[in-house]
Amino acid sequence: MIFTLALLSSASTSAAQATVQGCDRQVTFDAPPQAAVSNDVNLTEMMLVLGLADRMVGYTGISGWKTLDEDMREGVEKLPELASKYPSKELLIGADADFFFAGWNYGMKVGGEVTPETLEPFGIQVYELTESCIHIGEKAPASMEDMYNDLRNLGAIFDVSERAETLISGYQDELATFLDTLPALERAPRVFVYDSGEDAPFTAGRYAMPNALIEAAGGVNIMNDFEKSWATVGWEAVVERNPEVIVNYGEVTAEQKRNFMMTNPAFAGIDAVRNDRFVDLEYVEATPGPRNIRAVKTLATAFRGE
Repeated sequence: MIFTLALLSSASTSAAQATVQGCDRQVTFDAPPQAAVSNDVNLTEMMLVLGLADRMVGYTGISGWKTLDEDMREGVEKLPELASKYPSKELLIGADADFFFAGWNYGMKVGGEVTPETLEPFGIQVYELTESCIHIGEKAPASMEDMYNDLRNLGAIFDVSERAETLISGYQDELATFLDTLPALERAPRVFVYDSGEDAPFTAGRYAMPNALIEAAGGVNIMNDFEKSWATVGWEAVVERNPEVIVNYGEVTAEQKRNFMMTNPAFAGIDAVRNDRFVDLEYVEATPGPRNIRAVKTLATAFRGE
């Protein structure tokens, strides 16, 4: 399951050469990469669904944060994990990588040692996750097109555009067909994404992928005017905006967060708490990647009370 950003989705190919838009820059690939490295579970899954495992020399940033499920373990069983968290520049150079698929706060940090500029002198080209572009410049709010954009651009970079377009159209049809089977909503339910934090909650603003998932499922993110990707807000704003559904996501278990809200008198008047309407998403569902379709299905069903 995967998505694109129309604003950034210009990708052109000529023979084996491909030029794609990566955040604030165009990147030209004279030939498809042969020694790619991906960072994080969701970006690695994008590579796998495109059938690019044989073009990879490894992956980074999974075991230090997440546990692979059976499907992912099978997909990467022949690939080494080069770093459990963020890779160093030396590690990527030592792996003889020629391509790094990562994002800002997904394997790279602004001003850090691993960036497109620091890797370029060593022959390592970088494609940046579309959702992450907000960390280095302006972009439109997160949408399903962010993920499609990445899939399409990876298809152009690796000369598998036909495969990418087939996947994209399949995901779009799958989602549209599923949503058509559900009853129409009278109005969009108010939704709050709860990642973590008891003193102040960490949540998804308008530039984080859950904003797109909620909208695709027929809801509205109560923080969709929050000019951030992921950030902390005050509980007062949550109570005032009175979400009808709370999406649990993040390191703290869903049950812990539900218990915290259900037993705290300060939240007793929130519709989602009064009606016990909590929905759980996994990290790989809430971040840009193939499982976004499943996430939208889960949310759409929950919004309709089914």
